[in-house]
Amino acid sequence: MNKKIILAAGVSSVLLLAGCASGPDEATKAQMADTDSRVSQLEQDLAALKAEHEKDSAENKAAAMQAKEAAMAAQDESARANERLDNVAQSYTK
Repeated sequence: MNKKIILAAGVSSVLLLAGCASGPDEATKAQMADTDSRVSQLEQDLAALKAEHEKDSAENKAAAMQAKEAAMAAQDESARANERLDNVAQSYTK
């Protein structure tokens, strides 16, 4: 008697699990397709943003180098002007 109950419980649990193992329905498939398309769009947006960031980063580095060169040129010109003023001041005597 116990064997029959255990056998019946085992068979019913297998049938129950087999019923749960069916594939996704159409609504779930549509949601999965929508999610996949959104993920693809986000990947494309991310790639575009990375490319734009790299371009901006390169432009910023170039601008920083130009600013540094301009500052160095201004400093050199300032030193040269100070030297000229010193020379002019030395030529005047009382």
